[in-house]
Amino acid sequence: MDKVMRLASEKGVVLFSKSSCCLCYVVKNLFQDQLGVTPTIYEIDQDPDGREMEKALMRLGCNAPVPAVFIGGKLVGSTNEVMSLHLGGGLIPLLKPYQALR
Repeated sequence: MDKVMRLASEKGVVLFSKSSCCLCYVVKNLFQDQLGVTPTIYEIDQDPDGREMEKALMRLGCNAPVPAVFIGGKLVGSTNEVMSLHLGGGLIPLLKPYQALR
């Protein structure tokens, strides 16, 4: 859990992912291509501590361990929470400090 929290708080927008996860791809695409934010991405399936990281994400309250999105060191959630926040207009204000200048 310490590693997950440390990584999540080191950068503004952090995404824990698995390289073969289609929902992770969708969330990456939303942030990078649609919202102009480049999250720091940790592919937990390529990390030697990946299993422990997955368990830690579940203990933190993620319904599915990936994708897990943190903004400003705080857990936003997985795909459902991120998409609901975006559709409700709450995601862009959270991302404003991390958006690339266009």
